[in-house]
Amino acid sequence: MVVLLDRPRWPAHGTLWAHLVSDTSLAELHDFASRCGVPRRAFDLDHYDVPAERHAELLAAGARDVTGHELIRRLRAAGLRVPAVERPVRRALVARWEDLQPGHPGVGEEVLARWGEPHRVYHSLAHLTAVLDRLDLLAAAGEQVTPEVRLAAWFHDAVHDGASPADEDASAELAARLLAPAVGVARAGEVARLVRLTAGHETAPDDDAGHALCDADLGVLGGSPQEYSAYADQVRDEYRDVPDADFRRGRVAVLHRLLDRPALYRTAAGARLWEAAARRNVAAEITSLRAGR
Repeated sequence: MVVLLDRPRWPAHGTLWAHLVSDTSLAELHDFASRCGVPRRAFDLDHYDVPAERHAELLAAGARDVTGHELIRRLRAAGLRVPAVERPVRRALVARWEDLQPGHPGVGEEVLARWGEPHRVYHSLAHLTAVLDRLDLLAAAGEQVTPEVRLAAWFHDAVHDGASPADEDASAELAARLLAPAVGVARAGEVARLVRLTAGHETAPDDDAGHALCDADLGVLGGSPQEYSAYADQVRDEYRDVPDADFRRGRVAVLHRLLDRPALYRTAAGARLWEAAARRNVAAEITSLRAGR
């Protein structure tokens, strides 16, 4: 176990503060902090803020004294450093998770860590935020957005290796495993069921929960032309290793399957908000892809 502690030199609230981190895992960090009586509220995304008066005590408990430069270097090397540009987004998502599932911060941290993986471009923290925002829009319009639907949004791309439906299956299994102790096996199973629907966005006529989740996920198709173009570019970037001809062929097939549906959106609000624009955007992308652009 390696827990690192820099020197207290960050002034706030009338004292100096140090940073306590792990260069192995957040689970190790939380375990050490808990054993030392450092409150969970002192945790800030990738570190605990600890006051100067506790510095010697934490070193005696096993933390390793390092410089601030060394602490940041080790944290980055471990892939645990949250970049400054991401911190506002992550803090907002942490607050949303706490509102949704209070008392289980560790689950939220694991899910957020997956959404923040460096290989992601479209399926990122921004996409998670956008889906949650669209669920809020649907709920405000009177659609059925249950806590299970919101949990499914958090998990629906938690595993993303670029293979469908394998990613959705793995995300569903992760949801079932992490949520069962928190919400019970039955509710965790419903979340997993909803997550699997996002592989093909095919829902039964009476599946109101499934309609809401899938509509929120596909809502990106109904953005402005500029927003849609940015989305399409991000998708291409995620599949940058696929040759252009193969990507265009596969992408056109996916888009045609969407346009062949009688309706892209199954909720009344989703249809009103996004259907017309989505059909224009998807048709325009097909034309562009066929022209080799």
